[in-house]
Amino acid sequence: MELPRSSAVADLVYLPQTASTNDDLLARVGNDPGLKEFSAVVTTSQTAGRGRLGRVWVAPPGQTLAASVLLKPRLPTGEVIPLNAFGWLPLLAGLAMTRSITALLPSSTVSLKWPNDVLVDGKKISGLLSELLPAADGVIIGSGVNLAIPLADLPTPVSTSLGLNEPVFDAVVQGGIMLGGQRLTAADLTSERLIDEVFGGYLEALRDLYTEFLSVGADAAVSGLLDDVSERCSSLGQQVRVELPDGSTLLGVAIDLDPTGRLRVKSSADGTVVAVAAGDVTHLRYE
Repeated sequence: MELPRSSAVADLVYLPQTASTNDDLLARVGNDPGLKEFSAVVTTSQTAGRGRLGRVWVAPPGQTLAASVLLKPRLPTGEVIPLNAFGWLPLLAGLAMTRSITALLPSSTVSLKWPNDVLVDGKKISGLLSELLPAADGVIIGSGVNLAIPLADLPTPVSTSLGLNEPVFDAVVQGGIMLGGQRLTAADLTSERLIDEVFGGYLEALRDLYTEFLSVGADAAVSGLLDDVSERCSSLGQQVRVELPDGSTLLGVAIDLDPTGRLRVKSSADGTVVAVAAGDVTHLRYE
């Protein structure tokens, strides 16, 4: 598969089918600890991917994009960023994916559901999963994007795909109105060009955001990342249910993000504010 835009940013390995792109990239790192940043594994047929909280995530063959990217975040002085700064990388990647999807769906509202689901008009089109390397000196960020899944085959009632939202190439937007662009045909939805536009746009935004974040010492406030993520985060201000890793559930209102990227939720039970580092968030307006 030829992906010129994506290849200009990352060192790509394309696999026609694989169990998990995250596992493939982790194995490459194990075999070559010097593997360079922005090495990536891409497939359109993933059979045993992982979601949050250990869930299995399977991508229908040819209808989705699954990809993983290696990051080795270092401060300008050369040291690995502080461990608490790693919490911003999933959010940074989620923001990058919203920018890529927005370019293809300029007439839709594309937002980020904390920590890293991308929504189109409130429905999930993409999910990301970050996994820390064993030495805690890098991270693998996996992503999945629904390309051509028809309505009847979507995994949940609150999912969607690019094909269900009239994507366009080379959109021209002025004053919030789309003035030009090439609407995609059914054949385009699984084409190399679309895959390259989605993944290449994501990689370009990821590199730009990541470079700025590191250049200011991995400070999300100074880099503008905190404000940018907060602006795109549709979880903020919402009544939410958070399924926590220990099996408990938190109900409340998502207030804001703290300096390490945790979601601060005001509990409906007692009014206390809880900073959530990991969990599966449901916007209760959808129930």
